[in-house]
Amino acid sequence: MILTEKLIRDHTLAREEYARLLEASGDPEVRSMLSREAVRLRKLYYGDKVFTRGLIEFTNYCKNNCYYCGIRCQNPHAKRYRLNREEILDCCENGYGLGFRTFVLQGGEDPFFTDERMTEIIREIKTRYPDCALTLSIGERSFESYRRFRVAGADRYLLRHETADEAHYRKLHPENLTLANRKRCLRDLKALGYQVGAGFMVGSPGQTSAELAEDLCFLEELQPEMVGIGPFIPHHETPFAEAEAGSVDLTLFLLSVIRILLPKVLLPATTALGTLDPQGREKGLLAGANVVMPNLSPVKNRKQYDLYDNKICTGEEAAECRECLARRVESVGYRLVTERGDAVS
Repeated sequence: MILTEKLIRDHTLAREEYARLLEASGDPEVRSMLSREAVRLRKLYYGDKVFTRGLIEFTNYCKNNCYYCGIRCQNPHAKRYRLNREEILDCCENGYGLGFRTFVLQGGEDPFFTDERMTEIIREIKTRYPDCALTLSIGERSFESYRRFRVAGADRYLLRHETADEAHYRKLHPENLTLANRKRCLRDLKALGYQVGAGFMVGSPGQTSAELAEDLCFLEELQPEMVGIGPFIPHHETPFAEAEAGSVDLTLFLLSVIRILLPKVLLPATTALGTLDPQGREKGLLAGANVVMPNLSPVKNRKQYDLYDNKICTGEEAAECRECLARRVESVGYRLVTERGDAVS
């Protein structure tokens, strides 16, 4: 309880204190205190607004072989696809008509989408929809690539660090990927003026409270504008197919902790939460989240963007998905708004 009060008062803890706090995550009184404070802070800075991000999963090709991911390059059964420029723009047109004012271009690290192709797509979207924010989530690139995307008009960049602990990172990734480069990318993005999103899986194989404490310390150091966390969910075509899924309750606990640590952060109630718990996204909002990310991708491709098993909302048209989310958001006392939804400064 002393650590809970200290976090609420100071908005920070030492690494070993975060680890001890996480060990108390099952205590109902601790959970209640943190969620109440998290909700107070999100209402202080964002009122009852929940922001939408129109997610466009435009390629499931990926050159990487991350051990937890269903679209890793060594999954021979993945049905690969790429949206062309016009298909991406059609998704934006549909989303704009439905009230979306942020588009998120998300994909695997697909060499087909060169800097030239990406900058052309970015410029076209920003020309057609100058009142919209454009977020990229396309993995690790060079400083120069990120600079070109920024000049072309990209506003935000999502790059989950997945784990800030070196030893744990090695358990989840092949040797050609390094935590040092992941962190370099995030710092480059900050330096270039993007609104930056980091984040991690909760309950990934072998994860400890000490490693989650390291994640919280890294977020405090980085000061991202967005943090995306969700429970680990295994995929049947990965080395972790038989691993246990992450905990919804621990994810909700961490959402509250992150809201208190970074009071002005944009914090999604993720699809992964909704996949493991039918009320997961609503519970996320009640734990301090203030963003949801409906899918604008063509229905024919959604099941192919298969990061983990049993992903929800793969069969709904975008309009159905948005209306469903609006009702869910209203059911817990918030409202879905038509705004860019930038982080408050």
